[in-house]
Amino acid sequence: MLYAGGVWLLAQVITQLGPVFSAPGWIARSFLIAAAIGFPFWIAFAWFYEFTPQGLKRESEIAPDDSIAHSTGRKLDKWIIAVLVVAVVLLLTNTFVWRKGAGLQSSATTAVATGVNVPAKSIAVLPLLNESGDASQDYFSDGLSEELISALGQVRDLKVIGRNSSFQFRGRAQDDTAGIGARLGVATLLEGTMRKEGNEVRIVASLIRASDGSQLWSQTYDRRVKDVFAVQSDIANSVANALKANVFGVAIQATDKPPSGNMAAYDAMLQGRWYADRRTRADYVKAVQYYLHAIELDPDYALAYARLAIAEQWFNDWLANSDERRTISAQARSNARKAVDLAPQSAVALGALGVNQAWSDFDYRTAEATLKKAAALDPSNAETLYQLADVTACLGRLDESIAMMRKVLAMEPLNASFHFYTGQFLLARGKLDAAEAELKHAIDLQPTADVFRAYLAIVYLERDQYDQATLTAQAEPQAANRRLALTLIYFARGDGARGQAELDDMIRLDASYGPSNIAMVYALRGDANAAFFWLDRALEARDPGVATIYELPYLVPKLHNDPRLAVLLRTLGLPAPNELAAQAEDKP
Repeated sequence: MLYAGGVWLLAQVITQLGPVFSAPGWIARSFLIAAAIGFPFWIAFAWFYEFTPQGLKRESEIAPDDSIAHSTGRKLDKWIIAVLVVAVVLLLTNTFVWRKGAGLQSSATTAVATGVNVPAKSIAVLPLLNESGDASQDYFSDGLSEELISALGQVRDLKVIGRNSSFQFRGRAQDDTAGIGARLGVATLLEGTMRKEGNEVRIVASLIRASDGSQLWSQTYDRRVKDVFAVQSDIANSVANALKANVFGVAIQATDKPPSGNMAAYDAMLQGRWYADRRTRADYVKAVQYYLHAIELDPDYALAYARLAIAEQWFNDWLANSDERRTISAQARSNARKAVDLAPQSAVALGALGVNQAWSDFDYRTAEATLKKAAALDPSNAETLYQLADVTACLGRLDESIAMMRKVLAMEPLNASFHFYTGQFLLARGKLDAAEAELKHAIDLQPTADVFRAYLAIVYLERDQYDQATLTAQAEPQAANRRLALTLIYFARGDGARGQAELDDMIRLDASYGPSNIAMVYALRGDANAAFFWLDRALEARDPGVATIYELPYLVPKLHNDPRLAVLLRTLGLPAPNELAAQAEDKP
């Protein structure tokens, strides 16, 4: 009894004090294993031996009056009772503290603490903090963090949160790990620091349990910068092993290493990625220049070609001139194909090519096949899966695209754009309540973003909630999208004069930017001739909006009986509504 009580007491002490001193979990496990192994030996010892006033003797060799049990039995009983009382007090204290702490947590935090709906093998990589004392080195620490996300994504049974969501908690890991874990839906967090001085770098990485902030694994690396790729792989493999995640017996490899090992090329690629993530026209120009420099330093750097192609493709969003769009698209296509030629199994390279095939070539079936391969190579890449969902929606299969977006949101729960696109697809599908929820979530996450409120206004318009629709549209920060929403609302509620004034402004100011938006207005008004005139203009201008015809309000629902719609869709390589209906009937 004394042995059992003592083991229980020591186990409680180790369990409660271990996290305070960041003790590794193997200490508690080793103690319990040793105690279990020692128990039968203690029983045997107690059976054959006994303490006497003269020392330890075999029980068969001592007289009953010499037994310590005879003279000190009551003292032993008191010791046993004392040990058990202390153990019970520890147990009750632990239970009370846990319940009190749980009562102070939000319901989401409690879900993390209890493991409800949170996979044990789930992780968010928080951005490594730059401790170099030089803010210009932020791109390097961010680049290392992004590569750790990519590396951990190679572990197929590990849920990894995407960059956009996890980077929102920069520098906050020590504030509220349970709250962060709850918002991201993960059980563990990887956080740390980076200090780069010349050719030397120190990286400190720690894996912590989100529910209580306890440390599961930690390591400090002092390396030369050229060895940073080995450090990335080591961290990812160590984390996978700590979480007992299946890596299929293959070491996780860094994917951002230039073939030549040229660190200047790697540095230029990281700086390009940093500027591209700013997502402004000026920053895209800077990103392109850095990617070109990386390629100049290492002409076989597939990742730099892929990133360059992606930046060029998105730069098209700011171009109104169709000739400029064609020129930039051709450059993006060439760079994406070069990336795939150099690295045929690169998910990033295939993703870049698929994006170009969809939004420049309007070749959605080929783009779908390319993006499916990219998504299969890197299932943890939320951006690639979103692109596949968008192409699937372009092909008219909105239910499939919505299902994909649910998976995207599991990886990027705090990405406002992904909530918006999910809401857009739901709106096109006629699921107004779900669309409203997603669009409101997007606005909560990014209140100043363009277009979010315009589409929420259309949800209210579809319900004939004209006043709420008008107020929401007026709050849209981007002028062109605000004009679109207000024009639709005014015409729908019968205010033709104000609607026409807004439409005239759209034609005067937005004709080169978004002819497909003008087509939407005419479709709502029932003017099919004008709607097709502007759709033809959109096709001629390579307006990406015309490619998303199944995602946009009013166009297909209002024009589906017009034979010109089937002709337009055939030109775009998209199925007609009757073909989609036939496909749906053929499915089991």
